[in-house]
Formats: sequence, C-alpha cells, structure tokens
Amino acid sequence: MANLPQITLKPGKDEALRRRHPWVFSGAIKSITCKLNEGDSVEVFSYDGRYLATGHFAKGSIAVRIFSFTQIIPDYRFWERKIFDAYVLRKRLGMVDNIETNAYRLVHAEGDGMPGLIIDIYGDTAVIQAHSLGMHRIRHEISTALQKIYDGRLKAVYDKSSAALPESLKLNFQDGYLFGKPGINEISEYGNRFYINWEEGQKTGFFIDQRENRKLLGQYSMNKKVLNTFCYSGGFSVYALKSGAALVHSVDSSKKAIEWAVKNIEMNGFSPDIHTCYTQETTEFLKTAEEKYDVIILDPPAYAKRLDAKHYAVQGYKRLNLLAFQNIRSGGILFTFSCSQVIDRKLFTDTIIAAAIESGRNIRILHHLSQPADHPVNIYHPEGEYLKGLVLFVD
Repeated sequence: MANLPQITLKPGKDEALRRRHPWVFSGAIKSITCKLNEGDSVEVFSYDGRYLATGHFAKGSIAVRIFSFTQIIPDYRFWERKIFDAYVLRKRLGMVDNIETNAYRLVHAEGDGMPGLIIDIYGDTAVIQAHSLGMHRIRHEISTALQKIYDGRLKAVYDKSSAALPESLKLNFQDGYLFGKPGINEISEYGNRFYINWEEGQKTGFFIDQRENRKLLGQYSMNKKVLNTFCYSGGFSVYALKSGAALVHSVDSSKKAIEWAVKNIEMNGFSPDIHTCYTQETTEFLKTAEEKYDVIILDPPAYAKRLDAKHYAVQGYKRLNLLAFQNIRSGGILFTFSCSQVIDRKLFTDTIIAAAIESGRNIRILHHLSQPADHPVNIYHPEGEYLKGLVLFVD
C-alpha cells in the first residue's frame, strides 16, 4: 500500500466513520504522523490502530473528506475507476448519448464517493468544479480519465474551480481548458434548447438539478400567467412557454442572466409579446407588482451556506414566500425551493407553513421536490440532499 500520512482519532470518535459517513471533523483528531498540506491524501485510523478510511486532508472544520473505506493506493487507476462507475450509473439512467437531453451531472461529490468534486456534461464538453484542493490537484488525471471513458466523444474539458475552492486558495488558480477548446455552448433538455456559458455563468453554467422540476412546471402552465423569479437564464420560463403559458414574466437582479434568458427565449422561437424580462431584485418586484399570477416560481440562491446563517435564511425564506402568497391568484400554484444545505427538508417545510399561516390563505401541498437521479444522495451522508422544493395549491 501507499505510504500515506496517518491520522489517528480520539477514543469514541470513530463511530461516524464506521457508519460510513464521509467526513472527519478536526475535533475528532488525536494525532497526525507528520505535517500535512492542504489536499494531501491521508489514511485515518482508530485510537487502537485499526484502519478506517482514506481521504483528502483540509484545514478547516471538516478535516478529512473520505473517498475510500478500503485501504487503497489513490493513483490514476483508482480515480479512473471511480469516474467510470459514475459513468455506468448515468448510462443506466439513460443519460449518456441521449439526444433529447444531453446535459447531466456525471459526478456528484459524496453522492458518487468523490467528496469535493463536481463534473457536469454539456453535450460534448465536461465542466469540472473542485471544491477541495485535494480534488483540484488531480484535475489533469480527471481530464485524462474523462477522455478515455468517453472515447473521443468529448471535445473539451473545462476546469471551473477558482470560485468554488476555499477562500484562502481562490486567488491561486485560474479557470481554463484542460483539454480541447471552446465549442458549441448549446444543450438540449427534453427537446428545449439552452445557451450555456460555463466560463461566465453561475455554478458550472446551468442549474441541471432543476431539470425534472422544470418539466413538472409545464403541467401547470397552459393558459396561465407565470412569474419566474431568480430566473437566471430562463429555464423555467422556457418550459412554461413551451407548455402554452398565456404570459411569462422573468425576474433576476443580474443583467447578464437576463441577457441569457432573452437569448434562450429567442432560441426556442417564442414571441416577445408573451414574455417580459425584468432586471430587478425579486423582493422589490413582488412588493410593487401590479399583476396577479396563476403560477409563481421561487428559486433563490442559497440563503445559508453556513450554520451560523441558518436563522437569517429561515427569515428570508419566510418573507419571500409570504410575498408570493400575496401575489398569487386564488387557485394558483407556487413552486418554492431552497438549495441551502444547512436548511433541512423539515425546517424548510416548517418555514413555508409559518408564511402560509401569516398569509391567512388555505394552502395544500401537491408535491415534495428534490434533486434528480444524476445528483444521487449517499445514504450515509444525508446532507447531500441539498435541494428541497414544494408545489403548493393556494386557494
């Protein structure tokens, strides 16, 4: 086996790893055999010397992110097998070589046993986003593995990690192509066309995780007046229009996002007569809106990325949803979401209930929504279920 540095845990601190939870917190560590650098691969042992797992070391609350519970050599062949296993799953899901929908998540961090790594496929381009230095260090090996697995079908591999890496590391790296060069920035999703800008856009360029929820929205949009807030590049708006919405308003505070939304509406051949974009903060738009809507989508960015922001996030979700309840017609449908990992499903639902009570309206839950199958949740890591959503019927 590889001669990796070893971390020994304090007595009683190995229980989570024995349950295969992929995180080791700094407070659980008793000793380290040598000085470690950010991103080093390490082996973790119990206080009585039994091997537990192997992972990447980081300087922070989460000290080790586990990528193997078997003693292995974390070389190129190991990572190629990991990525190939993720590829096989997406193939079983019918996502590989799917002409109608050619954008999907290939690697979803802990959900695929690779904490700190995201890989999204946009047609013939793979976009890598490393959230840890350990994963960023092996970006070239990942690129090589992707090229081998896709066997000539990938034209480019783009690294978009700079903004996702820990704050202390962000200035040290620049995004760029690890393989190939810019190609066609367009994908198909259930036959809808979307322009994707992975170099300048949010996340890896598009919110693939809302794919099935966008499709569901179409069932409620025919002949309806639809408001899509935090619209980004207009994903929900395109689906509403495709399903025969009478009118769609798209709202986002980003001028660039609105430009992309307009581009996507035009690419799909819809008339500007039934679609209007507003470059405005959603809360301000809702406070002054003259129109009452049949369908409203609330898909805000994460209100809380850390535990200490949880209270602020809860209040933010409550105020936002109360405004939506005040702007929706009787018999209306509200799609409301949270992508904040620290806000669990129960807390999110309780927050919406609090807003409903304050609104004084009769409201029923029609659907509980989550992320799609290409964003799997490791059963031992429930924190991986970050996307929560409700579809509400408002009397």
